[in-house]
Order: sequence, then structure tokens, then C-alpha cells
Amino acid sequence: MIYAEYNGSSPLLSSVREYLKIRLDSELFANPNAIHSLGQKISRGMIKSRQLIADLIGCHPDQVIFNSGSSEGISQIFHSILEKADQSKNIILTSPIEHSVIPNALSYYERHKGFKIIYVDIDQEGRVLVSHLEKLLNEYKNKVAMVTIMAVNNETGVYQPYQKISDLCHEEGVEYFCDTTQLIGKGDFHFESSGLDYAVCSGHKLGALTGSGFLIAKDPTKLLPLVFGSTQEKGLRGGTQHYLGIETLAVALNDFNQNKEKLSKLCDSKLAFEALIKKDFPEVKIIGDGAARLSGTTLIGYPGIHGQAVQIELESHDIFVTTSAACLDNQPETSKVLKAMGVQDDIGRGVIRISLSYSQGEKEYSTIAKVLKAAYTKLGKIKSY
Repeated sequence: MIYAEYNGSSPLLSSVREYLKIRLDSELFANPNAIHSLGQKISRGMIKSRQLIADLIGCHPDQVIFNSGSSEGISQIFHSILEKADQSKNIILTSPIEHSVIPNALSYYERHKGFKIIYVDIDQEGRVLVSHLEKLLNEYKNKVAMVTIMAVNNETGVYQPYQKISDLCHEEGVEYFCDTTQLIGKGDFHFESSGLDYAVCSGHKLGALTGSGFLIAKDPTKLLPLVFGSTQEKGLRGGTQHYLGIETLAVALNDFNQNKEKLSKLCDSKLAFEALIKKDFPEVKIIGDGAARLSGTTLIGYPGIHGQAVQIELESHDIFVTTSAACLDNQPETSKVLKAMGVQDDIGRGVIRISLSYSQGEKEYSTIAKVLKAAYTKLGKIKSY
């Protein structure tokens, strides 16, 4: 089996599985907020995990707030910024290529709170145009409540100029939230040097336990609780902490840090794979191939061949991919991200996303290439539309 869907969700890393075997055998379970010795042991484990995570991603431990993952983190960040926004600041700047959680959240604040959403233009590779953002910040000077633009697109794997965006926002005194879900644990990231005000992480994207995650806030005192409770996470997130998940977050991020040199080789294998497919099928389109992308991400489409048909062919050979974002896999239409990039339906409805991990590489790409070539040859004779 080849699992090529790491942008959707990563299997548990082998290091995480081994950690959990030992951890579960220890039979150490308690409420980490209790003052008895068992609770305090759990608490010390969380403190150690928080410190390690902070060291690995370049922030202070107090800036890390544990939660269930990016969707919750994004909701809390939006709530914290927008509920306190001055009434004169009713503009939110974003991009048309954000993960669905962002437009859904923005739609709520537009409908119920009166905010106006304005989109920053992107180029044909799917990169936000910093020049247009600068123009909008000047045009709506002192009226922008926040900017929310991702670090890496989940479908195309294309890197966004988030550090330049951060600089612009700071010059204008505007808070910037950057969705870093597809970056943390998959590419180099240092919170302090990035200049971001807020970032998020989901454990299942990097091989930790599902339902674990965190947000990072430059100034945690600006946050408002979204989940009410007691003193957990300094009152910023109620509920007994998912301490096993938190521990696996630290293990997974440490695993990435120790193996990130493999990303270069993974990228080389990806580019060789793409070149091989393009050589045999010149009409095939690699989305975003003119931009910097995640090392293991390819969004590829053959005009007139439906992506779900290709997906089924690959799965018949135990190769698992999606047709765009995993959460949209059952919608056989061109995604909003690709529409925003100007990708036509004959390509957009035919894409599949191949996303591999730093633990994979040349062997997996070789097998995928062989099966994909056969699928394109077969389906090319009976084009779907």
C-alpha cells in the first residue's frame, strides 16, 4: 500500500507509535490539573512537551495554547480579534485560496457581525500578490480589522509570501493570522522570525494523535476563551487537556526536526516524477509548478479525464490519493482554489492530489508513476467529458 494523502491526514509516525506503546504500558493516567502526585506527573509531562514544542518552532512556551486542532484555533483567533474590533474597523482582508474553515468563519462574521470581506488577488500559480495587499491596506487605511492569509495552500502545496505579508501588516498596525496547518511539521517554520501574530497546528497533519493541536499567539493576553472552563491553559481553553495528544505533538515535531534534511531528496524525487509524467503526457497540467511548493505535494490533472476515475484506478492498486482537499473529495467539481487560479473545468475536475511524507520518496513515486501512466492511457480512450 502507498498512502499518498499526507496533506489530508498523516498516519501516526513510527516514533509516535513506539512512544505510545511505552506510554500506555506505564499506566500513568490522571487529570493534569490535580495536585496529587499522579496529576503532577502528567502536568510535568505537559510542561516538558510545551517547552520542546516552543523550542522547535521558535516561540516562548507561554505563547503555546493547546487545543483540539487548527479549526478550533482559527475559531478562537477570529473570536478574539473580531469580537474586540473597533466598530470603525470592519474590513477583513483574505485570499480566495484559503482552507474552507476560513471562508466559513468569515461568512459568519459577515452575516452576523457586519464585517466586509475583501479578497487579495492571486497570480496564475496561486500566490497572493503582495502588491495588491499593499494597495488594499492603503485604500482601507485604519479600517482593516485583520488580515488572514495562509502560509501554504493545502491543495496545490504552493508557499505564500507570509513573511512579506507580515511585514506589511506590522507597518500598518494590522493583526495578521496565518493558517500554518500545512507548514508546521512539513517545512521550516520559526514563529518569532516569521513575524506572525497568530499561527495554528493540527496534530493529525504531522503524525501525532488526531484531536490534538495548538495555536500560537504573539501576545496571549489578547486571546479570549472560546471553550469555557477553569484554569486550564491559563483560562484560555477549558476542558481537561488531551495530554496524550500533547505528548505526541512533541514527539512528532521532534521527529520532523531530526529528519527534515530528507525534504530535499523528497522534492527531487517529486520533480523527477512530474517530469516523467509530463514527458509521456504533455497535455497534463501540474498546478502551481512555477512556484515554490511543499516538497511532497503534486496537484496534477489530465484534460477531460475525471479525477475520481483516476483516484479509483490508483486505489485498485492500493495507492490512496484525493481529488483536491480531503474534505472536498466527494464533490466532483473544480475547487474554489483552482477557480480562483483560473484553472478551467477540463483540468480542474480532473485533478488528483499526491502528497507524500519525508519518510517516503523515490520508491513510492516510481510505483505511482507506473500506475498513473496506465490509468491515463486507459482513461484517455474513454474520456469522462
